[in-house]
Amino acid sequence: MAARWGICSAGKISHDFTVALKSLPEEDHQVVAVAARHLEDAQEFAEKHSIPHAYGSYEEMSADPDVDVVYIGSIHPQHLRLCLLFLNARKNVLCEKPLAMNSREVQEILACAGANRVFLMEGAWTRFFPASLEIKRLLAQGELGEVKMVRAEFGAPLLGIPRAVEKDLGGGALLDIGIYCLQFACMVYNGEKPESVQVTGGRLETGVDECMVVTLRYSRNRLAVCMCTNAVQLPNEAVISGTKGSIRVPAPMWSPTSLIVNGKETQYPVPEPYLPLNFVNSTGLRYEAEEVRQCLLKGLKESPGMSHADSLLLAELEDEARRQVGVVYNQDRQ
Repeated sequence: MAARWGICSAGKISHDFTVALKSLPEEDHQVVAVAARHLEDAQEFAEKHSIPHAYGSYEEMSADPDVDVVYIGSIHPQHLRLCLLFLNARKNVLCEKPLAMNSREVQEILACAGANRVFLMEGAWTRFFPASLEIKRLLAQGELGEVKMVRAEFGAPLLGIPRAVEKDLGGGALLDIGIYCLQFACMVYNGEKPESVQVTGGRLETGVDECMVVTLRYSRNRLAVCMCTNAVQLPNEAVISGTKGSIRVPAPMWSPTSLIVNGKETQYPVPEPYLPLNFVNSTGLRYEAEEVRQCLLKGLKESPGMSHADSLLLAELEDEARRQVGVVYNQDRQ
């Protein structure tokens, strides 16, 4: 059974996701529709990617009976409304990260998915890369002993990009790129809730965060340190250190194609794209797409690799980090 995808929003990440889908067997994944706010944008996207149906509104695509699962690639302030639209239309949903602007919105989305008995997953694509699956395998087998320290960083010069700095567009380093570091720590510590969260950071004049350092303390003196900035380039690596060994994830840690385990490097290349990509290693979006298909085949309503509880914990950590740095979105006041 092929997963029949509808693409919501015709922007850069939707382009990359569609290119990634085309790297998978056609009998498993088909893109049957695309929707944008302007019909001409949807039509141009459909022509570029050979998609049969183009819609000038999201509501129209939500009524398309040929669409099984929707990929939401819009900016994150729109995620709540669009998730509710498609979930209430009984469509399965893969929504780009962050799932929503805060934990209250995430809870509303999760409740809606449950009420409609459809599948929902936040697009934490990093978790489904072969390199990430190998990390999980090594941790589960105790290869590192007890993990005591996790460090992850993501920094890039994004201050000239409106969606990275404007509050109304969901700007700020944490929700855009710092989320990769937080989800990495949560993955390594297997969804455990930290005992304390300590954050320091700085805000731009627009009121969103330019930089943050988030320290998560777990029981038994285990730590995770997550660093993000949208002002400068960082090494963008991650390191897991345990009592018996270590794993280093070379850049880009959010779309990893190699691992260094106790000094020995292994490569996990992603397929070549058939069209130019907007973001690095984006054909690796195929792994989360296939995860969605596998879950649908099994009749699951959430993925064990990025569960609803995982998304809620991530949102709660983001809320607390923003609270400590003083970043308040309009969605927080509602």
